[in-house]
Amino acid sequence: MADPVIIHWFRQDLRLADNPALHEAARLGRVLPVYILEEVPDGGWAMGAASRWWLHHALRSLAARLDGRLQVVSGDPVEIIPRLAREHGSGRVHWNRCYDPWRLGRDSVLKNRFKDAGLDVRSYNGSLLWEPWEVLKKDGTPYKVFTPYFGKGCLQAAVPRRPLPCPERLELAGPVEGERAIDRLGLRPKIRWDLQLEPHWAIGEPGAQDRLERFIAEGLPHYAQGRDFPGRPQVSRLSPHLHFGELSPNQAWHAAAAARAGENTARFHAELGWREFAHHLLFHFPELPHTNLDRKFDRFPWRDDDEALRRWQRGQTGIPIVDAGMRELWQTGYMHNRIRMVVGSFLVKNLLIHWRQGEAWFHDCLVDADLANNSMGWQWVAGCGADAAPYFRIFNPVSQGRKFDPQGAYTRRYVPELARLPDEYLFNPWEAPQEVLSNAGVVPGETYPHPVVDLKSSRERALAAYATIKG
Repeated sequence: MADPVIIHWFRQDLRLADNPALHEAARLGRVLPVYILEEVPDGGWAMGAASRWWLHHALRSLAARLDGRLQVVSGDPVEIIPRLAREHGSGRVHWNRCYDPWRLGRDSVLKNRFKDAGLDVRSYNGSLLWEPWEVLKKDGTPYKVFTPYFGKGCLQAAVPRRPLPCPERLELAGPVEGERAIDRLGLRPKIRWDLQLEPHWAIGEPGAQDRLERFIAEGLPHYAQGRDFPGRPQVSRLSPHLHFGELSPNQAWHAAAAARAGENTARFHAELGWREFAHHLLFHFPELPHTNLDRKFDRFPWRDDDEALRRWQRGQTGIPIVDAGMRELWQTGYMHNRIRMVVGSFLVKNLLIHWRQGEAWFHDCLVDADLANNSMGWQWVAGCGADAAPYFRIFNPVSQGRKFDPQGAYTRRYVPELARLPDEYLFNPWEAPQEVLSNAGVVPGETYPHPVVDLKSSRERALAAYATIKG
């Protein structure tokens, strides 16, 4: 008698190793691997363009590792899963949990519907180190400040479980699908702007493992200080692999722990902790993507300025470190975390444009666009979130550039029209003497734009705006 068929529904767990739901399915019988591109309901956040591009390549990589047997479809899981179960004689469905608010509510409905259809349904944690409902304060309420959340909550809870290996036996059910089913999803853009992203990434589980190994060997030994400098290769760049589940946080946590890199390991663990904190906040405050957690910001006098917003999006603000960050985003689908804070501060403070505009642009352009991280990050920089930076803390992009890109390698790479400027004026070309500009081939307003705002007066304007809601 043939082994039973267990449906494994791949979601944000596009890997074979350390995949709890897949591991258990493989232990119990033959696995029918399925990926469903779902329609997102009103109020949910559909994938942005960069995420769709990444998903296309991630599915191709996963399908190849599954000998082409990944069943790729689009539609409603309520109809698709029971149909596949009938066609393949399966009575059991496994998946790893997702934590976006619309998915959490929908999954409860799915479990009941599948059980009514006679299916045994099991869900697992394959995406987080700690479940959001397990790390709470002593009074049972959620944390709103990171330090006690991570120190008292997470680190004093159970140690993150050790990663699982690839299943020893993975017998696959279902027909060979090939790549045409993935192509039919239409995830790649028709205008092939995505081609410029390809050289920067090795998408899929093998690429994620290689990236982790290189980071542990080369980046982690200098991570605690080096992570703030965008021109240095000390950041992990693991965020898109973690978001799509090509790598688990448990794998990253224990790889760093095994390296015994002292404060560098501790700092990296803390950054994984911030990722957990974001999901903790989103779970307990599902309004996070669209509502100020600090409700006094509902009265904040944001400005509508379409031209300034477009210049920010295109990296044409005339503020070099801001433009470098926005161009890195467009050219690579990624932005260094320090620079994310700088460009975010500039948008919501110097330009007084609502943080939701920045959140939406990042969601569309980032290959690591994660609803929890993106929402928390924008509320943090706008001063209206949990454990947020005070609104009056306004990053000065000139001093930030000088401090964290002192040789200008990052800025010159993404703003090459300023490459010949001396370091003294690289981050403030509007203050450079005409002779310096001429020698560098810079013509203000022609080869590089004038600043969209004056930094000093826009800072004063931001503080005046904040004064209207204090108290």
